[in-house]
Amino acid sequence: MIDTILFDLDGTLLPMDNDIFTKGYFKGLAAELIPFGYDAGTLVDAVWRGTAAMVKNDGSRPNCEAFWQTFEAVMPGWKTEHRAVTDTFYRGNFDAAKRFTGENPLARRLIDALKKDGLHLILATNPLFPRDGVETRLRWIGLSTADFELVTSYENMHYCKPNPKYFAEILEMTGKSAEQCLMVGNNMDEDGAAATAAGIRTMIVTDCLINESCTPLATYPNTPFSALYNAIQAQIASANG
Repeated sequence: MIDTILFDLDGTLLPMDNDIFTKGYFKGLAAELIPFGYDAGTLVDAVWRGTAAMVKNDGSRPNCEAFWQTFEAVMPGWKTEHRAVTDTFYRGNFDAAKRFTGENPLARRLIDALKKDGLHLILATNPLFPRDGVETRLRWIGLSTADFELVTSYENMHYCKPNPKYFAEILEMTGKSAEQCLMVGNNMDEDGAAATAAGIRTMIVTDCLINESCTPLATYPNTPFSALYNAIQAQIASANG
C-alpha cells in the first residue's frame, strides 16, 4: 500500500536545465574563493572531482566526507578553514543562482494537497549538496525542508543516484518498505531505473526530462507536472487495489 511519495528536486519540483544551472552556480562559488588566491578553473575541476567521488561512494563514509577528502587532496594550497566560506555561500550568495532555474507555482499547491491526503513526503534529491543548499533551492519554489519528513543531503547520505543503494538507504532510514513508496522524478536513469532496481514504483515528470540512456518513455508512468497530482492518485489507487 503506497503511503509515501519520494520527490526529486532539480528538474522535477524545481524546473531547470542541469547544465545551465551547474555552470552558473559554479561561477558564483568560485567567485567566493578567488579572493583567497585560488584559481577559478582549478577550483571547478576540484569540485567536479569531489562530486565524482560522491557519486562513486561505496557507503563507507558520508558523501560530505567523500567530497571534501577528494577536493582537498586535489586542490593546490587549499586551507581547511575555507570550508566555512563555502558554508556561508550556500546560506547566502547561492541564492543568486535562482536565475538559472524556472518558476513552479504549482509545487506548493501539490505538496499541500498530498499532505492533506495524509501521505508521507520525502525529498529524494541527489545528495550532492549540503542541506543549506537544498533549503535554498526549495525556497525558490515556495517550499522548505520542513515540508518533508526526510531530506537527503550530502551530510546524511552514503550513496548517490543512480546507485540503487541510495534508495535502499532511504528505506532503511524511514522504516518504509519499497512497496509503500512511489518515486517521482525527471531522470529516466537516476530516478526511473535506480528506484525500480530498489523495488520502488516510479513516475517520470516530463517537463524537464533527462533520458541519457534513450529508454522508451512508456517504460514508466509519466506525466507533465500540471497533471502530477491526479497521476499520483492513479498510481496509489492502482497499487492499493
